[in-house]
Amino acid sequence: MYCFLAIPLAWLIIFKYVPMYGATIAFKRYDFSVGILGSPWVGLANFEKFFKSYQFERVVGNTLYLSVVQMVLTFPIPIIFALLLNSVLARKYKSAVENITYMPHFISTVVLVGIMNRVLDINTGMINNVLYRMGINFDTNMFIGGPNFRILYILSGVWQSTGWGSIIYMAALSAVDPELHEAATIDGASRLKRVWYIDLPTIIPTIAITLILRCGSLMTIGFDKAYLMQNDTNLVASEVISTYVYKVGLTAESGPSNTSYATAIGMFNSVVNLIALLTVNKIADKVSGSGLW
Repeated sequence: MYCFLAIPLAWLIIFKYVPMYGATIAFKRYDFSVGILGSPWVGLANFEKFFKSYQFERVVGNTLYLSVVQMVLTFPIPIIFALLLNSVLARKYKSAVENITYMPHFISTVVLVGIMNRVLDINTGMINNVLYRMGINFDTNMFIGGPNFRILYILSGVWQSTGWGSIIYMAALSAVDPELHEAATIDGASRLKRVWYIDLPTIIPTIAITLILRCGSLMTIGFDKAYLMQNDTNLVASEVISTYVYKVGLTAESGPSNTSYATAIGMFNSVVNLIALLTVNKIADKVSGSGLW
């Protein structure tokens, strides 16, 4: 068994723990020519630069807004969907719905944004053409403006995650003893009451664990979709920490001197996620008795 563990343990050390040494760049003025060890220490100067930057409030605010709103919507919807789907007795219909709702999760981000561009195109998009035939003149370009970006980003995230996110709850619901439902039915309990008093309490520990894990990535917004949907007109709402780090740390115009600055922003992001994880885990442990540790 220890031999079987050797390869994944080596992968974990090489790709997860060894790179942590690179986090010291955040406290240095990194110079490619001399490497990490030769670069001079600057203490917390990079963090202070970010906190005083005019971009701080915008990128942190956008990241928090998208993350919180998306979590508020994408977290309970899969639970409700799993509870409803679990109530379906027709196996063929249930299987068909499962397969259809799982599919969006496997669509790559590039393809997803491409589909949204084609479907919502103001001239040739399917939605505009359908509305036009119905006598509705919808001439709003959904890829222009901050509010439109947020609507598209959040709704597309809900569409992609609902089916896939319900899998873990469906698995938890499969452990419910059918005799409990039979006894409740004999006692006159309606389907809604059986869901509320039997199904839901069964998956509460699973809900608590998934909520803790989601809060651990509170400040993490996927780079791919935000960057692909980004343009000059919606930059006020689409500039999040991940896209900002890419621009200041990796783009050619930023220069090597900004590598330390970008690393400091990434470390700040990770620290906030860690604090959120510890806080929510403590609250969940006291409220429901279910925590990661």
